[in-house]
Parts: sequence; C-alpha cells; structure tokens
Amino acid sequence: MTLPSRPRPLPVLFCCGLAGGLAAGFSAPADAQGNQPPFRVDPALLGLPPVSAAPAARPSERSAAQTRPVDLSPTEARPLPPSGERAAARAGETPGSAGQARAAVAPAVQSPPVQSSAQTPAVAPPGDALPAAVAGTPEVATTPLQLRLAKALVAPPKESSEPRPAFLSAQRISGVTDRELLAEDDAELRKLGTVLTADRLTYWPVEDEVEALGNARLQIDEDVISAPKMRLKVEDQVGFADNASYFLRRQASPEKSAAGGAAAEKLPAGPAPGDFSSGFAAPRLVDLKPGQTKVKGPRKPVKELTEGRGEAQRIDLEGENQVRLTSATYTTCKPGNDDWMVSARELQLDYDEDVATGSDATIRFMGVPILYSPWVSFSLNNERKSGFLTPTYGSSTESGVEFTLPYYWNIAPNMDATFEPRILTKRGVQLATDLRYMNAAYGGSYFSKARVEMLPNDRVRDLDRWGLSLTHTQTTAGGLTGSLNFNRVSDDYYYTDLSSQIASTASTQLLQQGQISYGGGGWWNVSGMLQTFQTLQPDPRNPVSQPYRLLPQIVVNARQPDLYLTDSAFFGQYSNFTSPEANRVTGQRIVLQPQVSLPYVTPGWYVTPRLGVNITHYSLSQPATAVTAPSSINRSLPIFSVDSGMTFERASHWFGREYTQTLEPRLFYLNIPYRNQDEIPIFDTALADFNFAQIFADNQFSGWDRINNANQLTAAATSRLIDPASGAEIMRAMLGQRLYFSDDKVALQPGAATRKWKKSDLLAAFTGQVLPHVYADATLQYDTGDQQFQRYSFGARYLPEAGKVLNAAYSYNRNAVTPIKQIDISGQWPLTSRWQLVGRYNYSFLQNQPIEIIGGVEYNAGCWVLRAVGQRVVTSESHVSTRAYLQLELSDFSRLGANPLMLLQRRIPGYGIANPSLDERAWNE
Repeated sequence: MTLPSRPRPLPVLFCCGLAGGLAAGFSAPADAQGNQPPFRVDPALLGLPPVSAAPAARPSERSAAQTRPVDLSPTEARPLPPSGERAAARAGETPGSAGQARAAVAPAVQSPPVQSSAQTPAVAPPGDALPAAVAGTPEVATTPLQLRLAKALVAPPKESSEPRPAFLSAQRISGVTDRELLAEDDAELRKLGTVLTADRLTYWPVEDEVEALGNARLQIDEDVISAPKMRLKVEDQVGFADNASYFLRRQASPEKSAAGGAAAEKLPAGPAPGDFSSGFAAPRLVDLKPGQTKVKGPRKPVKELTEGRGEAQRIDLEGENQVRLTSATYTTCKPGNDDWMVSARELQLDYDEDVATGSDATIRFMGVPILYSPWVSFSLNNERKSGFLTPTYGSSTESGVEFTLPYYWNIAPNMDATFEPRILTKRGVQLATDLRYMNAAYGGSYFSKARVEMLPNDRVRDLDRWGLSLTHTQTTAGGLTGSLNFNRVSDDYYYTDLSSQIASTASTQLLQQGQISYGGGGWWNVSGMLQTFQTLQPDPRNPVSQPYRLLPQIVVNARQPDLYLTDSAFFGQYSNFTSPEANRVTGQRIVLQPQVSLPYVTPGWYVTPRLGVNITHYSLSQPATAVTAPSSINRSLPIFSVDSGMTFERASHWFGREYTQTLEPRLFYLNIPYRNQDEIPIFDTALADFNFAQIFADNQFSGWDRINNANQLTAAATSRLIDPASGAEIMRAMLGQRLYFSDDKVALQPGAATRKWKKSDLLAAFTGQVLPHVYADATLQYDTGDQQFQRYSFGARYLPEAGKVLNAAYSYNRNAVTPIKQIDISGQWPLTSRWQLVGRYNYSFLQNQPIEIIGGVEYNAGCWVLRAVGQRVVTSESHVSTRAYLQLELSDFSRLGANPLMLLQRRIPGYGIANPSLDERAWNE
C-alpha cells in the first residue's frame, strides 16, 4: 500500500544537533513521571524517522541519542487514528513513492520507547494519510500538544552562536548531503530573512554559499535585487550580481534610532535657511535655543521609509548594509517612473553611516543631463555630512546672474562650517562663511554662530564690501548666563544691494550688544549690558535717527510673592547714556521702584490693590549750547492701582455643537500724581502703542524718561467660546476703554499735543474660527470723540486642508507718523492634482503702488517638484528690487536652483511645502 501524496516542492531543514538536543531534554522528564502518564513526543514531531520498538530499559541502560539521514516530507500535527488503521498503513508503506524527487538532510534522534497506553499526537503531511506509528509502541491516551499564538512574528537575532537553519525547495533536488545541493525549477532558498529564488540554485551548506542562475531574485528584508546570475554567502551577505536591478528600502540605522543615543549629542548642522538647499551632503537645519547642548535627532515615522532603486552593471554586496554599484543609476521615483536619475561610474551605498559616495555622477532630468560632478556624496536619510552642497543660481536687478557653490564641513559632532563662494556677474565674487559650535563648560553650556561675508572691489559701488554677524550664548550651573550679539556691515547700502543673509533688506539699526546676568538668588536676579547700534541710512530722503549707547546698563529685579500675605517686588536700573554726537545731551540715570500688592483671589473673582513709588535720578552732561540746562534732576512719583476681575461661565449651543461661553469683565484703576518733566532729556523713551496689552499698563510711555500722570479707570470685557471636551479656545472677543478723571499733562516734548477727550479711543478685537475651515481676525481703534476710526484691520483665512490656503486682509492707520492704507492678498491653491499657484499682492493706496508682488507656479510629479517664483519688493521710496527663483526638487535627494521656500513661508501665511522632505517633516513636528 502506498501513502497518497500531493506533488509539491520539498522543504529541507539543516540544523545540526537541534533535534537531538530537544529529544534528549525530553527523556529525563519522561523517566521522572513514574506510573503517571508520561509526556511523550512523537519523533515525527521533531522531524525524525519512526523508531523501532524496543523493550523498556532502565535509565542506566538506555543508549545515547544518535543521528542519521532521513527522508522527510512536509508535516502537520494531528491525533493518531485507531491502531487498526495505522497497522494497515504500515503494511503498504513504500519509501520514496511520492510524486516528486526529493532530497533532504536533517538530524534524527533514536529515542527509547515509553510504556504507556495513552494516545499520542502524531505528525503527518497535510491532506495525506498519517505516517506509520512507531512499531510496537503502546498508545498513550493524553491530550495532543497545543501551540500558543504569539502576538507578533519575532525575527531571530542577528548575532547568535546557534547554527541557522536553511530551507531549500524546488521541483527537483539532487546532490550530496552537507556538501552540495542542486535545486532546479522554481528553486527557492530561505535563511535568516534572506529569500533567493531562481531557475537553478546550487547550494554549498558548509560554506553557506549559493549560486543562482536564470531569473534570480534576492530579497533581504525589504531590499530586492534581480539579475540573471548572482552568487552569495547567505548569512554574511557577501556576493555579487551581474546586470542587476535593485530596490532598496531602509529606515535609519537601529543604532542611531535609540532614544537619545550618541547622535543626540551631536550638533544638527546645516547652512542658513533660505539661500541654498540640501544637496549632495543634505545637511539638516535646526534652530537651537540658547544654552541648548543636546538635540534629539528626528527619526522617520515607522511607516515612512527611504526608498532608492536603479540598475547596475554589477552589484557587489560587501556585508550587511554595504552595497557597491558599478555603472549604476539611482533614483527615488517609484518603479516605472524614470523622470530623474543619477548615473555614476561607481556608487557606494553605506547604510551603516547612511551615506552614498560615487564618482563621475550626472543628474538627468527627463533624459537630459542637467548637472555633472566628478565626485558625488549624498545622505541616504538626511543626516549631516561633509561635502559639496547643491549649487544655487538666480538673478536680481542689483547683482545680475548669481551662482553659489556651497561646501559643508562637518568638523566635529559639536562644530560645523559652510563655505559659500558666490558669483555676481555685475559685482564680482563674494565669499561667505558660516561657523557654528556648541559645548558644555562650567556645569552649563554654550552655543555660537558666526557669519562673515566679503566682496572685494564691488564693480558697481567701487569699494570693498563686507558683513559680519556673531551670536553667542552661555549658561553655567551657578545661574550665571551671558550672551553676545554683534552685527556690522561696510556701508549703508549693503543689505539693499546684496540681500545678505545677516538681516533683511530693510534693516537700518544693527544691534551690537553684550549681556551677562545672574539668577542664582532664586527670588532676585541681576544683569548687566553694553549696547550700541550701527545706524544705516539707505534712503537719504528718510533719515534714521541714531539711538543712544548704553555703556553700561545694570538691572536688579526682586520679588517675594508671599511676604507677610503680600506680593512685594523691587525694580532697580542704572543706565549710562553716551553718544558720538557732540551736540546731544548725555548722562546717567538711576531708577528705583519698590511696590507692595495685597492680592485677594477666589475661584470666581479677584481684587489686587497695589502701592509703589518710582524714584528717578539724572546726572547729566549738557552740550555747550545748553548753558542754563540743569546737570542733576530728581523725580519721585507714588503709584497706586487696584486691579479686579470676574469670570462667568455658561453652557452654550453654537453651530450645532455644545460649547462653554465665558464672560470676563475687568476693571483697573490707576492714580499717579503729576510732575513736570520737561527738563528731563529723552534717552530711550517713546509713546507706546495703544493696544490691549498697554491699556492695563501704568505708563503710556516706553522707557523711564517720561511717566504720565493718571487718575483713570480702564474697563474691559473678554468673552471666549471654549470646547468643553478639549479645552481649546474657538473664539475670543474683547472690548476695552479708558475713562480719564484728569487731564493729561505729560508729553514727550514741551508743548506737544495731548488728548482732548475724557475717554480714550475704544479698542475692539476678535479672533477665532467662524465657519468650518474659515478663520477671522479683526482689530479696531475708534475715536468716540471725533467719531472716526484711528486704525483698523480685518483679515480672513480659508484653510480647508494642507496645501490649500487663501488669505485676505485690509489695514488702515491714520497716524501721521506711520500712515497705512493697504490691502494684502495671498494664497496657495492647487489647480489640478499636480499644478498649483502661489502668490501675494500687497498694495498701498497711499503710495499708489504695490509694496510687494509674489507670483509663482509649482508642479508636483510625486518624486520631483518644479517651482518658478518671481518677487518684486519696494525696499525704500526710491528703490525697488526684483528677484527670480527657479528650483527643481528631487524628492528625498536634492534641490537644485534658487530656493524660494523660505520666502513663501514668510510671506504667505499658512503656506505648506508641496512635497516636504523626510527631514523637514520630522523637524516641523
């Protein structure tokens, strides 16, 4: 009798001593059971042959485990049939009568029989009759072994001293066990996450080496290589493939994905944003906070991997995560899309360091070469590394055609630099350098950034031009902190001509400041500062006044919020004002202001009376023309105020949803007597902007050179609409006004106009979501006496989803110093699934000309994006600048051309990058 069988490939298991060890381990528990039904494992369950019956022997007489070759078919576990059926099966069994030729090597174990009448689970091929039971073995009536389901499929460890099994299947298998196996027709080899299929496989078990011929396909985890011929040492992942195509899908190296890890202490580096983009070296851009020494590197989401594919004349696998490609192409486009690719004579893909290097590289777009480099290096997962960055190019009316070829130098984990030679066809060659460094010292940390720009012999201005920017912040464990911010350029027109990265083109006051402070006292702190400015005059028709220099300024703050049931505070300041102009008054100012408040707070309302005094002393040096001006001035002013407020809540139903609506009235009374201050010079004081923050302030002036007299009451109310489930604020409306009980007698300059009404202008504001995806903002200042608007602005934003936004705003200000009457419209909107428009139009009705115009188009093809953007901006009354940006973004690889992304993100509120890189998505989160 022959056992029925289905024709199918035969899996072969190579494992040395594994089954023998398992069987030997089970024998001792079986002996220890005594008269109890023993735990019995059928040899077939372990991949072993049937074992002949033998008399039961004493434990000391039992033989050791033995191994020998067997013929084994695919099996499954099921209970044994009645003994009669098994005997009939044994009578007709003929080894080797299956429908396919099969060969296998596996260890077998000869185990002693166990005397028992219990039924034992057996193992049989799926769908076939059961194999013969062990001859003469009594049946054991026990419950069959049960397998428990695992929650996840866990891969075997990469490093292990245990021998790894290899599974080989094919229509025909022949060879010599443990020496050479030949598998033909639908041949497949599986081992440790590696799957190799081909028409013909030759496997050498001892060397763990395989050769594949005909339609070979190698898959290691999610990497796939296809070739007509390849040879591989399976577990070592060393081999080659000829005339191959490949598809590689990876995340960051596991070592770098550990929380924090060594990478967390490295400085994420990169060039300053906006002037050139990541390219062959793909640096990362990070805004580090003062005192920050550690940055947790962004990791890709679990389901978001880096993909690369291409073809190569030869692929050499040089171990795990090491791939060398000869005469190869590389692209991140999906299979079937070859819109862009990099072709190179040789590419080395190092996934341990996530870096690719190569030689004789050419970038082709739509089959047309657009960039050649004799040497190429790029990141495989946006980690920073040394190398040339993508060249940028553009044009402007001031400088002509511009071309920049940056080089990024990853000096150390805590230090980097970027060098930018920049060719300006109208002016010459500009050299720029960015340097960043950070470290730990004195129990704290420090962080610095420096940028230097030089343009020798500008052909347009006929002079040498340069710019410098330096920032440094440092903290210590004892509470001592310091900072330095120094900026300087060669001439007044530096920014308007060169559009430098140091500051925007409209900068006229360049800060030069050093500061040190101590906050280790807990309830008190002290700081000292030196401050000057470089004042630029880019527009002669609108001169800019030069501020005073502070050499130095010292500030002391102290507060005890629970001192004898009071909230006590103290403010002290010493300032030394100097000026290079001989006709200006200079001097020293001391300000002392202690105050005590007695807050009474309940869950629904509060009242806080406060009493303080401002003491100011001036020691002045008058110019020669001011003969009668005083050299010393003292001023003392008591300040009394009472702040109070209440909060009401109620359930409200709006737009078909339940909300919590609040009403929060607030009253603030202030009393300050009048003191004549006409003889006090103006060092750093100006009239503060009238808004909801200033309406509750003691002084309507910024600075201490003027303190207004006051006998006034501020009344305001705020109403909010809050989502009770999340606590998110949906809407907010505010209304406020001051009531004056005395005339305003203090002005910046003697004889200057003061207010003429007993009420201040009415302030109103609203912000929130008014409709699904529609947000509105509105502010207004209304003069109730003259019954006219002093200023107002209205804005709305429609944001249905990411990548779709429309903004519209109108602003009006009748102030004679800064009059405004302009409209601002901007947006980003897709026309089709691939085309989208971006733009901004800012028009001034007072100047009868546009302030800024931005227009552009983006085409998103999935694996590449093309952007074309133009900008026209008025930098002064007599100067207009125009720029053009053309950028080709190759997804997860590089951006070529002038980068308009920073411009669009600054000028178009809500703008979203059409195809953000992995690095940008991670850091934005």
